[in-house]
Amino acid sequence: MEIVLLTALGIGGATVIGSLIGFIFKGVSHRFSDIVLAFAAGVMLAAAVFGLILPSLDGVGKYNVVITVAGIFTGAVCLNFIDRLVPHLHRLAGSDAQTHTNANLSKVMLFVAAIAIHNLPEGIAAGVGFGSGNISQALVIAGGIALQNIPEGMVIIGPMLAVGVSPRRTFICAMFTGLVEVVGTVIGYFAVSISTVVLPFALAFAGGTMLYVISDEMIPETHSHGSERGATYALLVGFCMMLVFDVLLG
Repeated sequence: MEIVLLTALGIGGATVIGSLIGFIFKGVSHRFSDIVLAFAAGVMLAAAVFGLILPSLDGVGKYNVVITVAGIFTGAVCLNFIDRLVPHLHRLAGSDAQTHTNANLSKVMLFVAAIAIHNLPEGIAAGVGFGSGNISQALVIAGGIALQNIPEGMVIIGPMLAVGVSPRRTFICAMFTGLVEVVGTVIGYFAVSISTVVLPFALAFAGGTMLYVISDEMIPETHSHGSERGATYALLVGFCMMLVFDVLLG
């Protein structure tokens, strides 16, 4: 349990680290953040496939494929529903909230709320990974999510400062979005630990949420500032690096 809590704090802390970078380098280029986000997408893609979806197929029973497919689509549909209620990065990051100094405060706070809401299922995915009992794979999943949280934390800072939110309150909001992920990790871990019967579905569900985030949020964001080619190779590097780690770790 200790390693779960420490990892959960690390995942949430990655958002805080990103926010600190956002304070220090307010003018950091989109190209840099896109490369980091694309690399994280590659890591998360490998983690979703090798750490969640394939282990879901290893469960006992002749309906494993059906359960896995159902779990993937259920996870994706749930995030799609959330996304309709509260749009996320690639819909709000490019709005007036980020590009104009007189941006509407409510729109910026909606942007922050969107990140916080989307962080919950990502945290649950990390927790479910630990609930599977494969610590090495769980750490890979958590690492991919943490990498994604760094540029996400960076994105929060600029819009809030631009509309006059104090640096102190801006930092507190960034910490809150990270805390949501910590809570999600604990929920995912205990949910699977209580009932191992639901483990195959829970693993596939978590994998589906990660695939949705990668396809609907991360890739569009990394391809929206003219750095498509670099982002594509960064994604491939992240994926292949996790592939090598998976082989080496057995």
